[in-house]
Amino acid sequence: MSVRGRFITFEGIDGAGKSSHLDFACELVRARGLEAVKTFEPGGTPFGQKLREVVLHQPASALAEALAMFAARSAHVEALIAPALQAGRWVICDRFSDSTYAYQCGGRLLPREIVTTLEELVHPGLQPDATFLFDIDPATAATRQRAREREPDEFERRQLDFHMRVRNAYLERRRAHPGRIHLIDASGSIEEVRSRFSRAFAEAFA
Repeated sequence: MSVRGRFITFEGIDGAGKSSHLDFACELVRARGLEAVKTFEPGGTPFGQKLREVVLHQPASALAEALAMFAARSAHVEALIAPALQAGRWVICDRFSDSTYAYQCGGRLLPREIVTTLEELVHPGLQPDATFLFDIDPATAATRQRAREREPDEFERRQLDFHMRVRNAYLERRRAHPGRIHLIDASGSIEEVRSRFSRAFAEAFA
């Protein structure tokens, strides 16, 4: 039987630049002679991708957003994440349940107990082996967002105080799970952030 793979997640507010380092993380895994699978949320499956289009572009209540996220997450875990881990592959995922705590609970003030219940229902016993939280001041992140040549989605266009609450919720999650969640200073150049991430990755999987 193959050894179970590791589950790695990337988290951070919009504009933190975390997605720029996903391919590099895959390279670090493959350099160890292991298989890496890159994926993302909401999405990761055809079903999840359909829900992604709805969630990112259609206004809804905080509860509706959370339920849609976990519907997509359920399909994602069953169809991709769990089978890959069972086969010994390392899964590198852009966002997971920490995002729901940050955005729907922190940003939109949904009671945390609702997300805890959904976690237990959708992925009982499954948590990331390591989460890398790319942390940045929301004002700096907003400047980065404005420099992008694309239409912002439903979350990106929300006000600065929303993103402050999201960031604070992420930092609260990190304090609650210091062994799992590794804080990465996401300010500075992509090379500087990548160097910080590389050190944190080496420490997490020494």
